[in-house]
Amino acid sequence: MLTILIAFVVIGLINLCYYLGFFRFALAKNESQPAYKELPVSVIICAKNEAENLRNFLPAILSQDHPDFEVVVINDASVDETLEVLEEFQQSDDRVKIVDVQNNEAFWANKKYAITLGIKKAKKPYLLFTDADCRPETSEWLKEMSAHFEDQKSIVIGYGGYFIESRSLLNKLIRFETLFTAIQYFSYASWGKPYMGVGRNLAYTSEEFFAQNGFATHLHIKSGDDDLFVNGAATKTNTALCFSPVGITRSVPKSTLKAWFTQKRRHVSAASHYKKEHRLMLGLFYTSQLLFWIFFFILLKSPFWQVALFLLAVRWIVQGVVFYNSGKKFGETDLFWLFPFLELFLVSAQLAIFISNIFSKPTNWK
Repeated sequence: MLTILIAFVVIGLINLCYYLGFFRFALAKNESQPAYKELPVSVIICAKNEAENLRNFLPAILSQDHPDFEVVVINDASVDETLEVLEEFQQSDDRVKIVDVQNNEAFWANKKYAITLGIKKAKKPYLLFTDADCRPETSEWLKEMSAHFEDQKSIVIGYGGYFIESRSLLNKLIRFETLFTAIQYFSYASWGKPYMGVGRNLAYTSEEFFAQNGFATHLHIKSGDDDLFVNGAATKTNTALCFSPVGITRSVPKSTLKAWFTQKRRHVSAASHYKKEHRLMLGLFYTSQLLFWIFFFILLKSPFWQVALFLLAVRWIVQGVVFYNSGKKFGETDLFWLFPFLELFLVSAQLAIFISNIFSKPTNWK
């Protein structure tokens, strides 16, 4: 049992070092408003069977307070009324550009192929990506995200959250996982090691896209149009972070645990293709999370239970500072009071996702 105690303390200290490292981002002062630039922007949206979401959310994109932008929407072989809805918008607003993608046998259900066609259609050099089920928090979203482009900054990582359903525990789990993931990729980027972004709120220049040869290195991988591109292209010098409250988007969360689990399986499958240093960094963090809880529950039934509780209390204090301050930045403070339970549930879900991906491959994006 002494060996387990020593392992528990070592693992706990490793895990604490990560959370202390997250302090840099969590305690960073709120962004000052960057200098406004009237940059020409193409908003890129890939839509597959999204007729209703486009009706609900596309008006919020078109009402953005920015003088020079277009909205390129890719109808990715939809079988609902997506194309008809887009044509209605286009008739009333010529800023709407449509790319109608038919099923191609060589690129069946490949979102990256569809997005590439959308990027080629775009007339503006600055590209801002979001999803059909996303709505910007404010009319300043486009202005805020594009303002972070500078001479050397060709990639802008933003926060894409989910709509709040106050009485839903599943909603809290989904939003906690999203917040937890964001704390990591914003923190690592602030350390000079950007490794991912989310397609719900991500921007980069068309020049950067073509310099990377688009999605060519991972076109065969079903997911990863956002994080795998960032993983390959982002550097300490070319990546900017936008965590202003006015630069946030929110989207419709999954309504069932099964649907969320399937979605996360696709996301996790892409992570296995990250750069080696990123896989090691993320793998050590998750392993320390998992082993911490395993050893903790073993030690609770041992003479060392007081030591286990003490280290857990210290860890919770550090975590609480990180989650509360990060939650304030992204409008997720209601999750703070549940973070001990949500973290334990998430660690268990991630283990189940990892095991599931070993035995079967995730399906296409829709």
